[in-house]
Amino acid sequence: MIKSRRKFLQLGTLASFAPLTKLFAFNKESIAIKPVVISTWNFGLDANVEAWKILSSGGRALDAVEAGARVPEGDPKETTVGLGGAPDREGKVTLDSCIMDEYANIGAVACLEHIVHPVSVARKVMEKTPHVFLVGEGALQFALSQGFKKEKLLTKESEKAWKEWLKTSQYKPISNIENHDTIGIVALDAKQNLSGACTTSGMAYKMRGRVGDSPIIGAALFVDNEIGAATSTGVGEEVIRIVGSHLVVELMRQGSTPQEACEKAVQRIVKNQPVKSKEMQVGFLALSKNGEYGAYALQKGFTYAVYAPEVGNKLFEAKSYY
Repeated sequence: MIKSRRKFLQLGTLASFAPLTKLFAFNKESIAIKPVVISTWNFGLDANVEAWKILSSGGRALDAVEAGARVPEGDPKETTVGLGGAPDREGKVTLDSCIMDEYANIGAVACLEHIVHPVSVARKVMEKTPHVFLVGEGALQFALSQGFKKEKLLTKESEKAWKEWLKTSQYKPISNIENHDTIGIVALDAKQNLSGACTTSGMAYKMRGRVGDSPIIGAALFVDNEIGAATSTGVGEEVIRIVGSHLVVELMRQGSTPQEACEKAVQRIVKNQPVKSKEMQVGFLALSKNGEYGAYALQKGFTYAVYAPEVGNKLFEAKSYY
């Protein structure tokens, strides 16, 4: 009798879940995943265009973010990324970059000189070496061995601005695009896979050898293909302190939306640096596995670009703590 009753209850329980199971199965099969790419700042619009060419044709998110990041890297008018980037205090342009795919493969370079596209070197590190991070002369040597050309990165405009700075040598980073801003770009492809990249020339007139968050996986960039991806921009030292992008993704894992996760990460910086946070900029972008995105910053003025079927390629200003 007891066994019969237990069997009856088990069958009843299974029966009660059957419609729900069918519902989930139906939804999973019927939802069409739409590609989306998001990136930091105004130059994200042009970056998104290149990324979208790949995503819209069924291409891989990894290829899309690399192609997108290369756009501002190769633009001499952009003084915070790649060619034309502002130099360090000694007049040397040094570049930092990282990339991460859906399988948690990673590659990064830092203090790389003479190479226009560090994001592509970072990908080569990921795919062609047993390492994940190369720096300085070693990174340059590797890049040259992979066929990258050695070029002069300091443009006449950037050199002129540097020489003007030398007259006072006052080191005071300015919030938003003018001084120290990165392109971070994350994408979701039609196969529902995520990837991301981040690249920068770092803070203008930084100390020789300074590295911020941009090439550090977990700080400026993190991808978890089960949950989502995040990237950051702004004062890298403060992002490193909280391992910012990893924090955003982990908050998403715990149930926060991309928007909520970005807000909580910024609030963590404010809690850690209540005085300094009022005078600097840090912003986060996040993209979930289902294509939902969010953004938040310390100060007003942080813009980000979204390319998705429902919005086209559009620029937004993120909400801010202050």
